[in-house]
Amino acid sequence: MKGGKLIIFSAPSGSGKTTIVQYLLKQKELNLAFSVSATSRVRRGEEIEGENYYFISTSEFIKHIKGDDFLEWEEVYRDNFYGTLKSEVERLWAKGKNVIFDIDVVGGLRIKKKFPNETLAVFVKPPSVDELKIRLKKRSTESEEKISMRIAKASVELATAPQFDKVIKNYDLDIALAEAHQLVADYVGIEKK
Repeated sequence: MKGGKLIIFSAPSGSGKTTIVQYLLKQKELNLAFSVSATSRVRRGEEIEGENYYFISTSEFIKHIKGDDFLEWEEVYRDNFYGTLKSEVERLWAKGKNVIFDIDVVGGLRIKKKFPNETLAVFVKPPSVDELKIRLKKRSTESEEKISMRIAKASVELATAPQFDKVIKNYDLDIALAEAHQLVADYVGIEKK
């Protein structure tokens, strides 16, 4: 695989990484395209096939694993697989785009390890674990049990922050967005005006 730049945003659920990535995608000068992950989990709410995720069955996901079709993959929760198809990144690189990821911590670090010179890995740090819990409850998309699983996982994920190239503290969204924009602009070589 050979192409443009890879920009990874990873964080515990509820940290604001998706909001940051969506903002960056709207900044046309950055020439970004979103890497849509594959998952075996069921669709939530208004999620759209091919836009939010490629929703595939667990058995199909396992076939892709055996076929070495993934750049990275992980069983994030029991029987809930997530991964980045090589074909997705190749498709976006063929369009001349820099590829941006909204991806879990383990997957982000795996991509960084495989492509150390092409990857900017950014960790988005939440104000606190308590704030994460509040944000996840406000979403109203998951059960208390799922939220508790995500909070337990967040403590482990927060410990990985030093392994990333940069850490953005998302205490104030406007500041976090500006910082993320500057990091990506510098990385892809956009001249300051």
